[in-house]
Amino acid sequence: MLPLQQIKPKNARSKRALLAREPQQTENPKTALFLRYTTTSSLLTSLLTDLHTLKKPHAIRFTKPNPIHPFEDASSLEFFSQKNDASLLLFASHSKKRPHALTWVRCFGGRVLDMLELCVVQDTARTIAQFKGEKVKMGLKPMLSFSGTAWDSPSSNEYTLAKSMFVDFFRGGEVSEIDVEGLSLLISFFVGEEGEEGSKPLIQMRCWRLVTKRSGGKVPRVEVEEIGPRIDFRVGRVREADQGVMKEALKRAKGTEVRIYVHFNLWASMLTRMSKAKPKKNVETDLIGDKIGRIHLGKQDLKELQTRKMKGLKRGRDQEGNDKGVEEADIISEGEDDGDGVVETKRTRIA
Repeated sequence: MLPLQQIKPKNARSKRALLAREPQQTENPKTALFLRYTTTSSLLTSLLTDLHTLKKPHAIRFTKPNPIHPFEDASSLEFFSQKNDASLLLFASHSKKRPHALTWVRCFGGRVLDMLELCVVQDTARTIAQFKGEKVKMGLKPMLSFSGTAWDSPSSNEYTLAKSMFVDFFRGGEVSEIDVEGLSLLISFFVGEEGEEGSKPLIQMRCWRLVTKRSGGKVPRVEVEEIGPRIDFRVGRVREADQGVMKEALKRAKGTEVRIYVHFNLWASMLTRMSKAKPKKNVETDLIGDKIGRIHLGKQDLKELQTRKMKGLKRGRDQEGNDKGVEEADIISEGEDDGDGVVETKRTRIA
């Protein structure tokens, strides 16, 4: 693997642009770039337009054809990714050997991370224009549903990669809260079991609009209406990510939140958040729910211990003034001669 190219900014404007592209603790919504090959079928052009509509406003579409072969040489895709600051790419191509092919590409650090080729089944494909009713609105955050045991395989395969691709592509930006009325778009992906001859099952993609109606009670009645596009994918070529690069791409700053998709049933999924902050040491919670902390102290010097001073033990100011200059008194009295020739005198010692 070649090392990433280090670009030195020439002025303040280019420095700000490079800082904006560096890894952030809270990343911006991923932008998807839509491209097509020199030969593309009308079906792929319509489906590319529909997927671009679902991805708006974080989507850029190129109308001119590009002679690119992603699995042979991905340098052009890397150039477009760096130029447009887009980490997701969707490339449409059509040939006799691989008809109606959509190549899903993810990039990291300006380099291609992994790729997955999905061929569209022409007989069952339907575009948004072929469905009647209200169309999808721009900027909606969709709910994602994955049905089938192949999505949760313990070993990495084409379907686990496809699930990761779909989640990155359709999840949109991170939000702290969302209105219930905004949960009106559902995108479901279904994978069946493998056939008797070992043929790989199709990936069925369906888009639904959730409609709430009166039910006579507090909880409204929810109905689903298909709005398109309807696509069945056949798994094609796969290029998995390098283990070292994938480990680097999955790094997350400490204390950031982790997104978890909880699937309530076959057609709905809700987004919840849980904090993954660094655990605090010496802090526990008992059975009642009270927080208990443990404090470790060093060896205490009792000579420097500050005790409470009581008012009754303090000495008065008059007594302190009288005793300040006099430390000790030796009393010798002067008296008459007692016959022994000893004269007693009074002497005071001053401190």
